[in-house]
Amino acid sequence: MPSAKHAHVIMPTRWTVFMRTFFPWQAWRFVAINLKMLGVIRRSHD
Repeated sequence: MPSAKHAHVIMPTRWTVFMRTFFPWQAWRFVAINLKMLGVIRRSHD
């Protein structure tokens, strides 16, 4: 029986759970975010 604290928590969809646990997607996001950060840092040092 769920407690009242968790009564309004939205459960992730199967697709969301898959994308959160799919390693190639996580690796791609890691690379993309780091490249974006490098661009921001590079522009700030000009």
